[in-house]
Parts: sequence; structure tokens; C-alpha cells
Amino acid sequence: MGRRWRLRLVLGGAAAALLLPSLRLAAVAAPNAPTAATGPTCAPGRAIRPMEPSRPGAATPIATAAAPAAAQAGATDYRQWLRPTPLGWARLDHWCVWVEPAASDGPARMWDERWLGAVERALGTWGQELAITRVADPAAAQVRILRRRPPLLREASGRTRASHGRAELAVLAVDRGAGWILEPQVRVLISPGQRPEATEATALHELGHAFGLWGHSDDPADAMAAVPGPRPVLALSPRDRATVRWLYQQPTDFGRPLPTAAVPTQPGGASSGGEGR
Repeated sequence: MGRRWRLRLVLGGAAAALLLPSLRLAAVAAPNAPTAATGPTCAPGRAIRPMEPSRPGAATPIATAAAPAAAQAGATDYRQWLRPTPLGWARLDHWCVWVEPAASDGPARMWDERWLGAVERALGTWGQELAITRVADPAAAQVRILRRRPPLLREASGRTRASHGRAELAVLAVDRGAGWILEPQVRVLISPGQRPEATEATALHELGHAFGLWGHSDDPADAMAAVPGPRPVLALSPRDRATVRWLYQQPTDFGRPLPTAAVPTQPGGASSGGEGR
């Protein structure tokens, strides 16, 4: 695990899963999901700029909420292990998600469909807590899920480590047709070739990072555990649910309009740190 701040978080961890087949074309939302009163619509980005929190004056005109800090330990959750970005908690009231489709034909199709089914089940599990919409255009998504083995991750010690999943966060200013807004943009890599249960568990973990849980639990029974237990975790634990509900009650500027003065003038890509499991 490690974190290299310059606006990108990279977390690699557990096992993976996505949307249920019945959820492939529709929005995923649950009774507990927050109302998407603010935040982005699922429209392709017309322009994108990386946010640089170190740029003089960048944070001041953006912040409408108090600057977040690491939380105190909760009795029934693991909020103390979560970390915000320099610009706030990277969460949205409504997420647009794109998933790499299965091959249309050929011998790889069966394996791609198994991967896709596992990812969709994991996405459906998070849809019990969050407002999520599947989109067909990756340019319209804040979360993009790829069927790809993550590259080796070099740790601070110099050693390299392999993982079956990784989530990478970039913090961007995005114009989707209604003006600039502050958005988290996450690329999730889920390795193919695992057993379906392992893929689902990996996806469940990495999607937790993508949806704002940038940190790990210290309990192997949780989907967001740093070290998985002997059996794949295929459901959110009470601690997982309590933590994500706490997070989504915290104020954030993500999903809100950006003043023109806060938008960088040059396009490009910003990156910020990493974790793995």
C-alpha cells in the first residue's frame, strides 16, 4: 500500500464484481441511496482539466465545505482509515459507470461473460447503497471498469507486488455541457481469469474505492479489508455499510460547479497516489 499525492489515488485490492444482468440497462439505486440533487449528469465530457491542489489559490475559490481531515474512530465502522483528497472527499451523489463489454464472438466470449457477470453482481451490491447509472459511452462515466490485469505495483521499499484489482483516481475539472464541475474520475482494473467468486470479491473491493472509500478496513470480514480472509467476501458487511453511509453524509465540493478562476487553463492528466491489497 502506498499513496503518492499529486492527484491520483491508486488502490489495488480484494476481489471483484459488477451489475446484475437485470441492471445492465437501467439506473441502479436503492432505498438508502442519496438523492442525486447535485452532481454530474451522464453526458460525455466536452472538456477536461486536471486539478492541481498545489497551484496557488486553487483550493480557496473551490471550497464551500470545511477542509476534511481524517475522521475519529467510529464504534461500528472504519471511518478512521479513510483519507480525503486535498480537495475533499471524493464522492458523488450520483455515479455514471461504464463497464468494458464482453467480446462479441470467438472463444474469449464465454470467459468475458463470466467476468462481466461477476463485476455486475458486485456493482449491483453497491447499488443497494448508492445511486449508480450504467452508461454505454466511457466518456460519460466517472468510473470506468476494465477487464485488465493491473501492472506490478512498486512499493516504497522498492519491492514489486502483483494484485488482481486496482483503482486509480484522478481529480478533474469537467465540462459536460452545463459548465465546469469538480469530479473524481476512477479507472478500475479487474484481472480476468479468476474464479467467478474471486472476481466478484475483487470487484466489490475495488468499486468501494471507486465510490469514495479510499482506505482499508482492518477486519477481514469486511469487503474493504486490506488483507482478505480465507473465503471471498461477496456482500457488504454492516461495517462496510455504516462506513459508506457516514462518508455520504460528509460535505464535499465534488459534483459542484467550479468558479472559472479555479479551473486550470491547460488540459492534461492529474494523478494522485496508490494502495493495494
